[in-house]
Amino acid sequence: MKSLFEDRSFAFEALRTAGYAVQGGADLGEVLVACDRIPDGDEEAWSREWAALAARVHGIGQAALAAGHRVSARAALLRASNYYRAADFYRRRDPDHDAESARLAGLSRDTFAAAAALLDPPARPVAIPYEGTTLPGYLFRAPGGAAPRPTVIFHAGFDSTLEECYFMVVPGALARGYHVLAFDGPGQGTARRLQGLVFRPDWEKVVTPVVDYALSLPEADPGRLVLIGQSFGGYLAARAAAFEHRIAALVLNDGLYDYFGAILRGLPPAITEPVAEGRDAEAEQAAASAAQHSAFLRWQFANTVWTFGAATPIDGLRKFQAYTMEGVAGQITCPTLVLDAEDDLFFRGEPQRIYQALRCHKELIAFSAAEGAGEHCEVGAILLYDQRVFDRLDELLAPPGRNQQLPG
Repeated sequence: MKSLFEDRSFAFEALRTAGYAVQGGADLGEVLVACDRIPDGDEEAWSREWAALAARVHGIGQAALAAGHRVSARAALLRASNYYRAADFYRRRDPDHDAESARLAGLSRDTFAAAAALLDPPARPVAIPYEGTTLPGYLFRAPGGAAPRPTVIFHAGFDSTLEECYFMVVPGALARGYHVLAFDGPGQGTARRLQGLVFRPDWEKVVTPVVDYALSLPEADPGRLVLIGQSFGGYLAARAAAFEHRIAALVLNDGLYDYFGAILRGLPPAITEPVAEGRDAEAEQAAASAAQHSAFLRWQFANTVWTFGAATPIDGLRKFQAYTMEGVAGQITCPTLVLDAEDDLFFRGEPQRIYQALRCHKELIAFSAAEGAGEHCEVGAILLYDQRVFDRLDELLAPPGRNQQLPG
């Protein structure tokens, strides 16, 4: 769809940031003014303008809170968190030694934490036990009493954060009576930045401790746990559900069967051909050359190295080969919704592949460009996503006696 930038990566990230407006994560006028000040493809200007907007809105939130205006403070702090996240997005050359990246990420966390305490009911920060350490998370509780409710376990993917998870799914879930337990796993957000944890392909080793934690919560209905994975999380959640069978329903947004293949299809032949033939030194040179002319490739390669603990971009690509559902997808037993965005920039064709490999009850839910929902993970169409996914989950998790079967 037409957007605010010609550069497709900038266009997508602007839509991503603006799309959270319906969940309180942006105000459209603020987004338009910020984007108008950013030259196409200029990563430094991107970071500078979003940071300036975030700081201004953060100040509004602080002043409102000091004056006792809790609703206004919450609204401003939520927007500031999202804008700080956007400001940090392209700062991936060396985040562990980039003081500005650390500052922006910390402010995104801090403003969200302040806003989360002002939700009704307040969100509860949690530390989920995991292999001798903990994973950061939030428990978001639906209003209306302490009775056990269906509970969504939610994580995102390659580049999101725990704080952004709120805008992706939480308001829509809470409005329909679901609790949400969202978390950063290895390679994601705070778990990567402050704990040094990197992605691992056996994601069941991550989700099973989270399920254990969820089942310890009096708010969670143990028979109605839903696992939702977003973006690269569409692989991660699928992999986890193949081995963790306490999940009552699974949502893959978007569906992802083979991460290595999906990423390779989006790269130029100058990189993919030597990779296919094992000529990694040549592939590294081609990747460096291509990245000079593409903000997206610069970001993708740098984020790969950082989040996967890779030595180089091509070493990261090699690590992707372990992230496949081949030989594993048939072990998923719970009903599964596979989401497919028509113009997916990253995973086109992958939802059909995982859908065909599933042997459980399943449904492929298509989102089209004509309805404004064709971008990766339906960015810009959150309300439509909420309607289709949660209406279907309501039916799947309904008491016995109602039709709970999926086609397929």
